[in-house]
Amino acid sequence: MNRAERFLQDFHQRRPGTTPPAFSGLGLPGRGSSYDMLAATLAAARPGAQLLDLGCGDGFLLDLLARQYPEARLIGVDMSTTELQAARRRLTERCVLLNERAQSLSLASGSVDAVVSHLALMLMSDIEQVLAEVHRVLAQGGQLSAIVGRSFLLGEPGQRYLQVFRAAAQRDRLAPLPLVDPRAQSQDGWRQLLARHYRDVQFEELDLEWRPSFEEFWDALGQTYDLDRLKPATCSLMKDELHRAIQPLLRTDGTLLTGWGLLLIQANAA
Repeated sequence: MNRAERFLQDFHQRRPGTTPPAFSGLGLPGRGSSYDMLAATLAAARPGAQLLDLGCGDGFLLDLLARQYPEARLIGVDMSTTELQAARRRLTERCVLLNERAQSLSLASGSVDAVVSHLALMLMSDIEQVLAEVHRVLAQGGQLSAIVGRSFLLGEPGQRYLQVFRAAAQRDRLAPLPLVDPRAQSQDGWRQLLARHYRDVQFEELDLEWRPSFEEFWDALGQTYDLDRLKPATCSLMKDELHRAIQPLLRTDGTLLTGWGLLLIQANAA
């Protein structure tokens, strides 16, 4: 386990369930949230299909799948015991939950019909091994569907946030912590990663509009990996600096126009 993976494990042990509140309320007209769009890719799954949520967190997506596909057999995998405890409370007996790393799954080869992952796949270390392991557990022709990050905070608010955060990180002398493989930051990179084991690879860019007040904006950022690494005093100073930087961008109703750029990936096991 490398330094980035240890950080992620520690973060989610301390702060389970941070992703669903940020993304479950944002979506596209007629298609719902990014969770809904990911679940919709499984519409052709046969009754009784075995579905695996990789990096399942607190079970939000599994709960949605259990309601939309009641005949499916559901499995969730996560390396955080705290996230899995939250998932057990949410799901009761509706699925099997495994405390495992995606790089080494205990599931039998060819035993899974579809694998889904929401904002987790791109964070997994040794991504090539993860994708090889997903291919191993998928049945031939089985489906991989993932929502991954594409652009953090769309538009000018995102640019101003990055400027202020970089200054704060410099004050705290934060060492670089690359959480995402460079190849997992572009479609070309994903094509390269998926080329060996997958076919029929499809991408769809999703821009989810978000119109928060400054306090909502700051509260959401407080649940991110970046701000978690800052000292409390630095974080407090950064809030003031960000408020000043963002002020000219506030609309007449006091909100910002920004959002999140995501990428929906679909592929089949070769």
